[in-house]
Amino acid sequence: MTHNKTCLGLSRITTLIFAVAAGLSVANIYFAQPLLDSMAQDLGIKSAAIGLVVTVTQVGYGLGLIFIVPLGDLFDRRRLIVGQFILSVIALVFVATARTEVVLFVSLATMGFLAVVVQVLVAFAATLATPSERGKAVGMVTSGIVIGILAARFIAGILADLGGWRAVYLTSAILTAAMVGLLIRVLPRQVTPESTESYIANLRSIPVLFLRDRIMLVRGLLALLIFATFSTFWTTLVLPLSKPPFSYSHSQIGLFGLAGMAGALAANGAGRLADRGFGQWTSGVSLALLLVSWGLIVFLPVSLPLLLAGVVVLDLAVQAVHVTNQSIIFERHPEARSRLVGGYMVFYSIGSALGASTSTMAYAHAGWSGVSMLGGAFSATALLLWGATLHLPLHRQEAP
Repeated sequence: MTHNKTCLGLSRITTLIFAVAAGLSVANIYFAQPLLDSMAQDLGIKSAAIGLVVTVTQVGYGLGLIFIVPLGDLFDRRRLIVGQFILSVIALVFVATARTEVVLFVSLATMGFLAVVVQVLVAFAATLATPSERGKAVGMVTSGIVIGILAARFIAGILADLGGWRAVYLTSAILTAAMVGLLIRVLPRQVTPESTESYIANLRSIPVLFLRDRIMLVRGLLALLIFATFSTFWTTLVLPLSKPPFSYSHSQIGLFGLAGMAGALAANGAGRLADRGFGQWTSGVSLALLLVSWGLIVFLPVSLPLLLAGVVVLDLAVQAVHVTNQSIIFERHPEARSRLVGGYMVFYSIGSALGASTSTMAYAHAGWSGVSMLGGAFSATALLLWGATLHLPLHRQEAP
């Protein structure tokens, strides 16, 4: 690869395909959020239990992070990525054709399990990137992920209005199958594995990495809290907007996801700031903004413009912290990137599942103000954790 045609240690077109593939895969996890009411009506699932659709997907995702992602340190990531995409096509078809609660939940959990290919792509990009631009590489792929997450709601809304919720997953199966062919052509081969340890030894090392390194543990806990906040908002947004006085369609609700596209811009910017040594303060400012966003979001019944402003600030803050977290942990243990991203994203998955399950209960008992209080509590806890651990050195060479 020639460096005069690259901004990283891999070509621009390959980086772009990494980002698109990651966005497509992660979208599968978030398609369900604007479709929860349709799924509930179609399959006869009680409204209080429909949040389980998101929860089981995140549980599957968490298991994939533990058991699949660490394989990237042991095997050719190219084969691992292509294999996961092929199996994802099959899982998506099962979701699209599910006729019972059990089949739907099992298929969604399987899809979540395989969607961790996103993290294999992130670790691969970090490995291929030059050291001075690793944050930028991670930021670019994360931008694709952010766009996938937010566009998922909009696209799912349009497709559901046209052909029902099942059309969403059938379309994704077709696009994922097409992506398989593209990945086979462009993904570079990983000649040597980054680890010579056994699979079991790799799995055992994941909790050790986080328990022995306080910075790693703090960054994991921050991920848990920011994605609990993120999931709190996006899981419940469809509930008030689909009812009077709004009564919005799936397509209209999906448009709110586009307002959060600012998060994609933050992902790139935060990666570049982390490369320059400003990761700690980027985190602090972003966490403060995250708390502020809930002061705007709480006005949903009164002012849609304030809600939209809150969406932009929330998504920007979450993705800025997320990219900064990954840049910091990749620098600390470069020999274990797949394990690091797998372990780190377990915190993400727990947070997402926590936010999804608690937010629907908060809405059922206290309405949108209850959801806003819950999101604000998660955000405030994250900011306090950052402040309490500000004295810890980010770089390994600075550690005592």
